[in-house]
Amino acid sequence: MPLSAIAQALHPQGTEAIGPNIVVQTERTPLSEQSELADLCRRAILEGYAPATVLINRKHQCLYWLGPVQRYLRALPDNPKQNLFAIIPRSLHAELRSALHRADEEKGRTMAVGLHQGIPDARLRYDIAVQPMTSGGEDLFLVSFLDTAGPSPVAAALPFHEEQSDEPLQGATASVIENMLYSTDVATVFLDRHLNIRYFTPATRSVFDVTMGDVGRHLADINARAPDPTLLGDAAAVLNDGVAREREIRMANGAWHMRRVVPYRTREGGTEGVVITFSDVSAQHRAHEALTRAKRAAERANAAKSRFLATASHDLRQPLQSLALLQGLLEKSVEGERSQKLVRSFRDTLISMSGMLNALLDINKIEAGTVYPRIMTCRVNDVLQRLNDEFSYGAMEKGLSLRFVPSSLLVRTDPRLLEQMIRNLMSNALKYTRRGKILLGCRRHEDALTIEIWDSGVGIAAHELQTIFDEYHQAIGDGTDMAAQTDLGLGLGLSIVKRLSTLLGHRIQVRSVPGKGSVFSVHVALGREDVQHAPPPMKRRNQPGPALHGTILVVEDDRKVRSLIEIGLRDEQHLVYAADDGATAMDLVAKGTVAPTLILADYNLPDGANGIDVARRIRSILGRSIPTIILTGDITAEALRILSSEDCLYMPKPVSLGDLLKAIQLLLQASRIEHTAAPPPDIRAPSPDTPTIFVVEDNRDTRESLQEFFEAEGHRVQTFPNGETILATLDSAALGCLVIDMRLPGMSGLDVLRTLRGRGVKLPIVMITGAGDVATAVAAMKAGASDFIEKPVSPADLLASITEALSRSSNTGAENKRQLEAKSRLAHLTDRQREILDRVLAGQPSKIIAQDLDLSQRTVEAHRAAIMRRMQVRSLPALARLVMLAQTDQG
Repeated sequence: MPLSAIAQALHPQGTEAIGPNIVVQTERTPLSEQSELADLCRRAILEGYAPATVLINRKHQCLYWLGPVQRYLRALPDNPKQNLFAIIPRSLHAELRSALHRADEEKGRTMAVGLHQGIPDARLRYDIAVQPMTSGGEDLFLVSFLDTAGPSPVAAALPFHEEQSDEPLQGATASVIENMLYSTDVATVFLDRHLNIRYFTPATRSVFDVTMGDVGRHLADINARAPDPTLLGDAAAVLNDGVAREREIRMANGAWHMRRVVPYRTREGGTEGVVITFSDVSAQHRAHEALTRAKRAAERANAAKSRFLATASHDLRQPLQSLALLQGLLEKSVEGERSQKLVRSFRDTLISMSGMLNALLDINKIEAGTVYPRIMTCRVNDVLQRLNDEFSYGAMEKGLSLRFVPSSLLVRTDPRLLEQMIRNLMSNALKYTRRGKILLGCRRHEDALTIEIWDSGVGIAAHELQTIFDEYHQAIGDGTDMAAQTDLGLGLGLSIVKRLSTLLGHRIQVRSVPGKGSVFSVHVALGREDVQHAPPPMKRRNQPGPALHGTILVVEDDRKVRSLIEIGLRDEQHLVYAADDGATAMDLVAKGTVAPTLILADYNLPDGANGIDVARRIRSILGRSIPTIILTGDITAEALRILSSEDCLYMPKPVSLGDLLKAIQLLLQASRIEHTAAPPPDIRAPSPDTPTIFVVEDNRDTRESLQEFFEAEGHRVQTFPNGETILATLDSAALGCLVIDMRLPGMSGLDVLRTLRGRGVKLPIVMITGAGDVATAVAAMKAGASDFIEKPVSPADLLASITEALSRSSNTGAENKRQLEAKSRLAHLTDRQREILDRVLAGQPSKIIAQDLDLSQRTVEAHRAAIMRRMQVRSLPALARLVMLAQTDQG
């Protein structure tokens, strides 16, 4: 019945508005009668037209009933506060919970699908509308049950119901599936074959700006919250080949999602669309990024450690190299039992320190990948016998019994690396055994041989049996005197053993009893005897042949090391030329001054050069291969890779003088170089027109040493003990060069210089001083000195200075060129730098200069460094020489 008809029947007279768009005629009646009629009207409308509705709170308690609720609920309207889920069919629980959840999240009306129990007619399906409301600050939900004549629009949107079945079970299954999808936090989108949206879950709104009104639209029309240019292409590809695809997508808020596109298949096996899911993998990404950062930090720390160790090793090796050479020279010259004992103790200390540094070198070599095993069949006894001989003396000094059990078996290994492994294990046993014995022997086990090292040392606790192979770890046994452990090294020996065992494939085992000793075992594969190709027995000792003497070019920038090497080589009757950098060495060869039979060079040289490059260029100049020894304190991976790839012998610093001399002999013998054993002075006789070198030195040993060296280089030499004797000999017609010490008994070197210049003697004069006094150097230059050299100075450096002085005195054009260069450099100094330069040449220290000029001492030091750079000199005497040369025509 239309509402207007009902109104006319109830109120035939007058009109009354009963809604915003409905006005009916009504008759004026008393107020109480109007109220009764209004209630009657509302009941009629609600009973005839209003849907069954329940008002519930968040606890799902029924607060108010409206309409024919008995049709849908198993409850009495006059019994409020009933739980809604207790009175609806169980099949609707999941559906209704999902609808309530969506309505609460979206703050809007949501729909669900219901089905009358026992009625298979799909037309009797109904929708459930859930509308969120608020009353008095309390959240409420209005749940309405709406009958529909056809399939539910929500159900129609599901891909699962593209062809709706009449089976009630399928309808319930669709509801369950929809509820499951709505309850998950995985964003899910269903697309049909045209990539139009058929369905999506609420979580999808975190990925796309999508609403229910977008159902049926193409995915390309939906705004995405993160750039994903490959999504449509991947979806089309999945439709085409049915192969799932996945990618990681970074959202605008920084979160990461794993996007998967899989085909939606029908029961017949066809593909009717695709399902796209977005799973939040931000936690995994954060964990991976944290792991990556930790790994990078560990790598940086490890690299910093390696750089520190390489730098520390290099810096320590330089002074140790000097000590090793000094020890070698002392061992050859000292006499007496007490002196020999002290020198041997000196040697043992150096060996211990060298061993620590060489352990670092071994670790770096293995890490750099420059250790390549050469597996061969060899007699294990050759390796073990050498080690027994090597450690016998050390065991005897400690009062230990060292027993060796020989073996005639063959093994497959790299004998050199196996020897290093056993040497480290033997050294370890010797360090940790204070009394008792050490046993070195073998056991055979089928096709393998076990090399065992037994000791009666302090032993190793069970919890340390694996950590002892870690770097820098040292196991200190129970009761061990810590004061006695100062010579245990860096704890790298067993780490090297472990790495070499991995490289060679030799298994290592260890067993130990604290306080009683340890046993280390190395398992090596047995080799087979080949009669036709039996390995020759290794020589235990090389018989020394006749000593060979060569012309050796030494390239070393460290003055002390270079001088000591020169002395050691000359003592062995070698002819030695020395240079402090690569450019000087190559210049000596290019000019024909030296034709070396062997090159001995440091790896790191000034100006970024290295010994390898210098040797390569010298070989190119001479057109032939020259035996080369490279001394290095650089243990970086890059340096080791370069050295291992070159045709040279490299020896890590510190190298003993004895080992260096042996290596030189081996290389000379290998290159078949033969020289007579005559002393160096007879090798080169001076020609009649050779200039004379006049040496004035009050120390007889120094004087004789210089004379011997200069004569060996083919020069005429006259020596004088003081200034008075040289003044009595020289006249203005003298040809050559005068080498004179600044401090002499009687007349000083500076006085002699001034006297000679006063007499008109113009030969070049090289002054030597041990003070390094710049003011004195300036005075010497003003008095006419050609050069000024600080002690200690090697004979080779002194000869180079003499040669340059003679060259300048005979070549006016070259001297003029040098003077122009000096003036040019001086002109590039600022006024402040010139002011500081003058004070430096006057002998003022930086502190005094800073006070006088009202500057900080650091500023003065910075200016001094800039002056040295612009003038291109490395020492103050050299600076004084250059300034005096530039100012020659001014004063």
